[in-house]
Amino acid sequence: MSKIKKIYARQILDSRGNPTIEVDVITEKNILGRFSVPSGASKGENEAFELRDNNKDFFYGKGVLKAVYNVNNIISPELIGKSIFDQIYIDKLMIELDGTKNKKRLGANSILSISVSIAKAAANELNIPLYKYIGGIYTNKLPIPLINIVNGGRHSNAPIAFQEFMIVPIKANTFLEALQMGHKVFYQLKNLLQKEGLSTSVGDEGGFSPNFNGIEDVLNHILEAIHMANYEPYDQIGIAIDCAASEFYLDNKYYDYSKFENKKENYKKSKKEHVNYLSYLIKRFPIISIEDGMDQNDWEGWKLLTDEIGDKVQLVGDDLFVTNTYKLNEGIQKKVANSILIKVNQVGSLTETIETINLAKKNKYKNIISHRSGETEDSFISDLTVAFNIEQIKTGSICRSERISKYNQLLRIEEVLGKYSCYSEWNYT
Repeated sequence: MSKIKKIYARQILDSRGNPTIEVDVITEKNILGRFSVPSGASKGENEAFELRDNNKDFFYGKGVLKAVYNVNNIISPELIGKSIFDQIYIDKLMIELDGTKNKKRLGANSILSISVSIAKAAANELNIPLYKYIGGIYTNKLPIPLINIVNGGRHSNAPIAFQEFMIVPIKANTFLEALQMGHKVFYQLKNLLQKEGLSTSVGDEGGFSPNFNGIEDVLNHILEAIHMANYEPYDQIGIAIDCAASEFYLDNKYYDYSKFENKKENYKKSKKEHVNYLSYLIKRFPIISIEDGMDQNDWEGWKLLTDEIGDKVQLVGDDLFVTNTYKLNEGIQKKVANSILIKVNQVGSLTETIETINLAKKNKYKNIISHRSGETEDSFISDLTVAFNIEQIKTGSICRSERISKYNQLLRIEEVLGKYSCYSEWNYT
């Protein structure tokens, strides 16, 4: 039973150039487990607390030296000598050491950095794949990728309120084939934008971010790119959108989506009108998944949306559920949404993440494992997805190395699983 010999934290930079925390866990056999924590730009208000230094003279307040200190000087002494294989005990011990509801004392980034590093060290100690250590012997399914091709909202400077537009290869036979399909559509869209004289610069998650003329203009371009790549919409490739509706919701109104900069002046749609607009979009375009279609606190709106189109498309709660069993249980009881986005840093430990995944499965809510807009080259979420045979993953576009690292890890896993692997089929109900 190998034990923890050393835990060491450092500050590194994420894909935006902002600081984040990375932790090394070293066992008494000198085996290393390392994890770096991602960070979101658009955060749900109920997410676990991300500890920053708030020193404006040091990385404009975004430093994480307080979190590094907490790992090296407060948490580490409590864990030295503990078994590397006692994941649940260690996670619960750190949560108790913090003692707050949302990990505000020590920081969810401090706790999570150790939590995942522990699992990695244990897998390395046993010399088995991380996905198999976490999930067991029945892990054999590769996910469908939700591939980001247009960025809006807080992820780019494009004047589009909806945050992500993704393509979903629903008729691929392997994960490799799914990526190839996404690659074709991505570059056909790039060619189309170039011909029209539009920018092909990319946003935080690798999607294009030109000055489109509204939501439907984006969707029309994506639809044309799918046809240009010689794929059939609906049958072979669908579209997924992340509205991130909390970003344009004020005083019980959803403001004009094409006037992102005029948030206070454009109270345009009531809850029912907004629901009707999303319903209209799925009738006109091959949209098969809508994430955060309503505000994170608008339970009435979520119920309207679920009753209207919940039997037609995947409705994903991100800010609504924040990878939290309490929030997910509330959604289950109120019968809103039918899927949940899983982000490990929203809750702050591997154990709590797994508890949320299992609760969703028990209640027939689909899980989608997700990256954050501020990422690192760490590919942990790829292993987490395979560990629990989760059908979908969001990790960004077909560019930017911090996004590609997750795809590449899934390709390695598919190669290892070989003939025993199973590629997911699209089924949101």
